[in-house]
Amino acid sequence: MNPEFRTEHDSMGEVQVPRDALYAAQTQRAVDNFQISDLCLPASFITTLAQIKAACARANAELGLLEKEQADAIVDAADQLIAGEHLDQFPVDVFQTGSGTSSNMNMNEVLSALIKQRTGLELHPNDHINMSQSSNDVIPTCIHVSALLQLENSLIPALRHLVGILTRKRSELSQIVKTGRTHLMDAMPIRMDQEVSGWLTQIQDCIARLESVRPRLLQVAQGGTAVGTGVNAPRAFSRLFCRQLSIRTGLTLQPAQNHFTAQACQDTAVELSGQLKTCATALMKIANDLRWMNSGPLAGLGEIALPALQPGSSIMPGKVNPVISEAVMMAAAQVCGNDVSISICGQHGNFQLNTMLPLIAYNLLQSEMLVANAAVTLADKAIEGFTVNSNNIEAALSRNPVLVTALNPVLGYEQAATLAKQAYTEGRPIVDVVVEQTDLEREEVEGLLDPLRLTGIE
Repeated sequence: MNPEFRTEHDSMGEVQVPRDALYAAQTQRAVDNFQISDLCLPASFITTLAQIKAACARANAELGLLEKEQADAIVDAADQLIAGEHLDQFPVDVFQTGSGTSSNMNMNEVLSALIKQRTGLELHPNDHINMSQSSNDVIPTCIHVSALLQLENSLIPALRHLVGILTRKRSELSQIVKTGRTHLMDAMPIRMDQEVSGWLTQIQDCIARLESVRPRLLQVAQGGTAVGTGVNAPRAFSRLFCRQLSIRTGLTLQPAQNHFTAQACQDTAVELSGQLKTCATALMKIANDLRWMNSGPLAGLGEIALPALQPGSSIMPGKVNPVISEAVMMAAAQVCGNDVSISICGQHGNFQLNTMLPLIAYNLLQSEMLVANAAVTLADKAIEGFTVNSNNIEAALSRNPVLVTALNPVLGYEQAATLAKQAYTEGRPIVDVVVEQTDLEREEVEGLLDPLRLTGIE
């Protein structure tokens, strides 16, 4: 007999489990069966699952189904996990049974072992820890609550931080006029504060979209048990559970309006993922704009200089790259990929249960984390510290023949186009060409083509 293992059993028979593991037979079966990746559900999911078990214990005690001592023991053990202890005891692969039963039983077994270690009480993983519950309502509840906690505590604060940095940057740039660009080609002038205001409103809109999902995330599946009918759970359980978990988390949770919807589909997770994709798209746009504006610095646009953070080349001395923009863009790409995965998973709500819950949980929480971290990184390491290359901006602006657009009402489109082409061909300022080729006085032309005036009044 191998001294490094102990024998555990479940309804299918005996299993060899590492001697020091807190989990037992059902978790070990999952570890043995699901060797597909090196991905496990994140700590934020595990700690939320522990919160759910604590709230279930309190609700069961209120209903007289658990003794107070038993409920207290479950809550104390759950609190150890919530505090970050023993998180290495959750080794089950993300790619497991689609209901997440293996992760639910992993939690039940760990709590049972911790209770026995601390109190000597023998609480059964299924009969006591999982009382009034099924994996089929526990895991969907955990997806909603963990995503909502991460939304409230990390993601929205991160986006608000980015809003603050953009707001300050906008105020610094109000008198700087630059060449606008459409199709990456020279266009009419724009103030830099106007350009930044576009980014700012994008992020503000992202926050509003994310907040709009909150009412549906607050509705949880708990109480539906196996198929949504609530078998083996008292009628009042769902309401009492929501009250207990709300106390523990600070959220205002409520039973799902329809438990069959809550367990059979993951439409709210798909909705949230779509909003995260929109956030990622906004971050991609901003990061890419910054990268282009920083390009060069001699042979590119060179409008701004992003903070120099690290050497950019292993062979070209002195080269500095827009590394933050590139990192943020890759994070955004990952979020967009996660959204495709979550959308596919959401389509597998077959009859009374979605059977791709663990992957939804993993990708949703990863996307929230990536958007939050990317937003803060972009704000602090790119936007806040970039400087403006005024000479480059002014030189390009003064040579921009597209300014002649402002003379369309005076000269007509065709004559204006002819003058613009001549200015391009000869490399001369458009003001000089217009004065030379028309009867307009220089003072009038300079007034009509004044770049600051052309950016409008706000």
